[in-house]
This record gives sequence, C-alpha cells and structure tokens, in this order.
Amino acid sequence: MTEQPLPASPLEADLEFITALQDKEPQRPPRSQWRDVWDQFRQHKGAMFGGAFLLFITLAVIFGPWAWDVDPKKLDIRNKDWRPIYTLLWDGEARAGWLHPFGTDNLGRDILAQLIFGGRTSMAVGWMAMLLALVIGTAVGVISGYFKKLDFWLMRFTDLVLSLPILPLLLVAVTLFRQPLRANFGPEGGMFILIVGVIGLTSWMQTARIVRGDILALKEREFILAARSIGTRPGKIIRRHLLPNVISPIMVSATLGLATAIITESALSFLGVGFPSDYPTWGKLLSDAVPRMQEFPERVLLPGISISLTVLSVNYLGDGLRDALDPRIRGR
Repeated sequence: MTEQPLPASPLEADLEFITALQDKEPQRPPRSQWRDVWDQFRQHKGAMFGGAFLLFITLAVIFGPWAWDVDPKKLDIRNKDWRPIYTLLWDGEARAGWLHPFGTDNLGRDILAQLIFGGRTSMAVGWMAMLLALVIGTAVGVISGYFKKLDFWLMRFTDLVLSLPILPLLLVAVTLFRQPLRANFGPEGGMFILIVGVIGLTSWMQTARIVRGDILALKEREFILAARSIGTRPGKIIRRHLLPNVISPIMVSATLGLATAIITESALSFLGVGFPSDYPTWGKLLSDAVPRMQEFPERVLLPGISISLTVLSVNYLGDGLRDALDPRIRGR
C-alpha cells in the first residue's frame, strides 16, 4: 500500500497561501501624478501648439534684440515705406533686400525691430498684469471661501467690480493718473506701472470666484477637519493644505488672464491712451498702420497676426492644462 501524505499543518498552509499571493516579478515604482498630467497634456495637439508658440514668441522678444540689433526708434526718412522682402521678391524688385525683411514705416523705422520691441512690451505688460490679478484673485478667493464672516462682503465687492464697464474705467484711470506717474517714474516707466496696475486691478474677479468655489468644497474634507481638530491655525491650513489643492484652477486662470491682459493693453495702445507715441507696442503699431492699410496692408497684418496667434496659443494652452489637471476628465 502506498503511504498517504500527511496533511499540512495550519502554519504551513498559511505560508503556502502567502507565497502564492506574492508577485513573482519585482513591482514597478508608483507612477507620478505629474507624469499622468504630462501624458494627458501632450495628447492635446492644440495645447502643444500653444505652449510651443508661446515659448517661441517669449524667447523671440527676449533674445530678438541681440539677433536683430536695429534700433526700433531710429528714423531714416530716406528709406521710408519699404515693402517687406517677400513682397519685393514677388514684384521682382530688390530694393530693400535683407536690410529690412519686414520693410519700413512712413518714418523709415524698421518694422521687424518694432515688432520685436513691441512684443517685449506687450508680453511684459501681460505677464505682470496677470501675476498681479492672480495674487489678488487668489487672496480674495481663499479668504472668502475659508472665513465665513468675510464671504458675504468680499463676494458682494467682487460682484460690484464685475458690474463695472471695464474699458471706460480703464480710460478714466489712465486719464487721471497718467501725469503723476509720468512725473515720478518717467514717460515709459510711469505708463508701464499704470497699465499693469489698471489691468491687474480689473481682472482678478474670475480667479477669485473660481478659487472660492474650490475652497468651499475643500474645507469640508476630512483632512481639513483633522487639521482643525488638532489645533492647526487657519494660516497654516491655508498654506499647507488648501493652496496646494487649488493650484490647478489657478494655473488655468493664469493662462486666460495672460490673454486678457495682452488684448487689453493692445486695445489701450490702439486707442492712443497707452505708451508714448514713439514707444512701439503691438497695439500702437496696429494703430499707426490703419490710416494707410489699403496701400500697405502688411503693416496691419503683421502686428494683428502677432496678437492673434499669441492670444490663441495662450487659450489653447489653458484648455490643455484644464483637461490635464482635472482628474475627472483625465484619460478621456
């Protein structure tokens, strides 16, 4: 007779069960959340185009003066009204050559140099105004959402500012404060401070409302209640727990605020209430080209295309960030 195998003891059975459950291959490290965000972001073709073009135009206006060292304010009446190089080649002429690839204006100033310098001014105003609006909107949204006693007054103030007509308010503010700031900081510095301040102080409301809504939802979560129960101060809760969790809407709001600031500055310069007349910006170039747009249409198209593509790229970038940073729609 064959011997029957002895039944395994309970301890041996447990060990065999645990061994069977163990993975035969080493586990991979956990996947980073930011890697998931990047994978989702790069699937958005519009966002990739927007980010690449925004990076290109930012580097172009920063380092462009070193590559094209022509003074944008230099007057050369003898060489005025030159056409762009592609127009000259199309017409079979070679007058301008590569000395002025985008031509010159009615005062002989190089249009390419003006586009680079004007883009630097417009982008600087856009970034600074966006940062100012972002700081104010985030602060108002966090305080309003976390402190219930201040919520009513802050939100009614936000609604009041939202109800104001922005463009007439900008024109009145520029008219009232232009001369004092020019006297203290110079023509260009004073107008830069004034335009950045006016745009920033009239563009923070949407960010405040978005951040407030997220704070109202977050402050009732378990980790916030646990932090309160152990006596954590409100300031520390806001810095360590609430602000890191509202980074996503803040980043999306920042991209939209940048586009709004660029358009607003261009509108002010187009209306003639922005920087001095000899200080080029994209809006000023557009305004100067309108009277002769039938004779020289490229002078309207060049700054107009620059503004449109920059704003379009920023909007696409904001759409991609919104889709990538929202875990509810990530992977769709």
